[in-house]
Amino acid sequence: MPESTSGVPAATLLAALPDTVVVAGGDGRIAYVSPAVTVLLGHDPAALVGRPLQVLMPERLRSGHNDGFSRYRATGVGKLVGATTQLPALHAAGHEVAVDLTLSRLTPTEGASPDDALVVAVLRDASTTILLERQFAVSRYLAATLRVTAALTEARDADVAFRQLLPTLCTELDWDAAQLWQPDGDGGRLVHAGTWTAPGAAVPALESDAARRSFRRGEGLPGQAWLRRAPVVAEDLASDDQLIRGRAAREDGLRTAVVFPVLSGGSLLAVCELFSTAHRPVPDELVEVLAHAGRQIGQFLARLRAESVVRELADTLQRSLLPSHLPTIPGVRLAATYRAGGEAALVGGDTYDVMPLPDGRWMVLIADVCGTGAEAAAVTAVTRHTARAAAAAGGAADILAAVNTALLHEQGGGPLRFVTACCLLLEPVAEGHRATLGVAGHPLPLLRSPGGGAHPVGRAGRPLGIDPDVAFPEEEFLLPPGATLVLYTDGVTEARDDSGAQFGEDELLRVVAETPTGEAQETVTAVSAAVERQLAGSRHEHDDLAVLALSVPR
Repeated sequence: MPESTSGVPAATLLAALPDTVVVAGGDGRIAYVSPAVTVLLGHDPAALVGRPLQVLMPERLRSGHNDGFSRYRATGVGKLVGATTQLPALHAAGHEVAVDLTLSRLTPTEGASPDDALVVAVLRDASTTILLERQFAVSRYLAATLRVTAALTEARDADVAFRQLLPTLCTELDWDAAQLWQPDGDGGRLVHAGTWTAPGAAVPALESDAARRSFRRGEGLPGQAWLRRAPVVAEDLASDDQLIRGRAAREDGLRTAVVFPVLSGGSLLAVCELFSTAHRPVPDELVEVLAHAGRQIGQFLARLRAESVVRELADTLQRSLLPSHLPTIPGVRLAATYRAGGEAALVGGDTYDVMPLPDGRWMVLIADVCGTGAEAAAVTAVTRHTARAAAAAGGAADILAAVNTALLHEQGGGPLRFVTACCLLLEPVAEGHRATLGVAGHPLPLLRSPGGGAHPVGRAGRPLGIDPDVAFPEEEFLLPPGATLVLYTDGVTEARDDSGAQFGEDELLRVVAETPTGEAQETVTAVSAAVERQLAGSRHEHDDLAVLALSVPR
């Protein structure tokens, strides 16, 4: 080789480079190779001189190289010339080595033969770059799936989470369309559960096909993912015979798909299909991350589904502890509201009831059981049903005494479940309605007079379920036309704002007194709205609450 302009032989300079330099003539044979080839590809440099360039290439690339090199000789133009491309090279031991290849062309002097043209190739070990790229890709995929999981945690139930799964997954992983398949009622086939497309994209053919399609285990891409319990990749949908819907995919311009199962233990919850309109490689790292994500999302969705079932059962139980509707009391308007407590309280301990008595009177009850959950619900049921059974036999104090006896009888070895309650017997009279009130450790009801002022009524007795010898004082008062009586549980007055300040009885008195008409429904609505304002943005968990109002029209 000639000397450089510094007087140092070019071969000496090239030998000092860490990269492998290969020089080939126009005939495609190696004219020079630097010593670094031994470290990179395991070859003796001297043994390579005179051999064709194909000796450094895997067998599958040699035909393409011959065609490309022939065009290059004829035109002087090559796709790889002047650019750096990542390709596999063939090691002397027979395995492949990823290299970054940069090609340059040296134009021969005037009058020289085309075979004198020189091609200079610089080969650099790409393993470090590939490793970094893979690590970056894995971190990006993991971050995306974490964001998917984080988004799903905001869903209130499994159905909402499933609807959010496709758009969140596609957005985070940058795919153009997605379909979700779920087992049918018998678990024998997968049926279409949803299709999502990126903004500006559309897959009408695929969506139309999905509406009438189902898959058995092992059938099509979803069935394959179900059978293997692992992701399935189709990098070229046009030629993939697993894709039963190939025609629809071609009509929509879809090129690549990756499908993965959503698993919870041994159960298949769903299969997700991701589609791209561009031909894109699906690296092993993404496949592994999707396999992990499918299991992680499956566990989360299974938990959500179980929680949904528990909430449905809790709602059913809660409804059984409250009247399905308020009855009509002649000459009295009724309104009520109930709101469950914080997230931890699936079933609250508050209840109310209104029932007619054989002698024309009406019983009105409101009660609050200490605690929440199934045990509290059982105590609530005992309280409500005992009060109903005892209502025909005596006054308000007698009803409370019967409930007290029943609760003491039901107390087991668990924690004490005492109950506070107000029992009201309502009787029509010429001046309005006469009320007989008994209170057992409960917040006193508020009476709004026809003129607009409000004050507590009744005398507080001890809670139920503690003392067998307790007595419950009664108080009688009149509900004239224009008056309103408000019964409530302590979830109203003890509602705390973010600073911890309680709503309080004084504020409740103000709200009741300042309600413009004092009608039952208007009063209940005003109290509920005031409590909601108190709780807005509060970090403190709220108790369940009940409000029951009775008003006598003018």
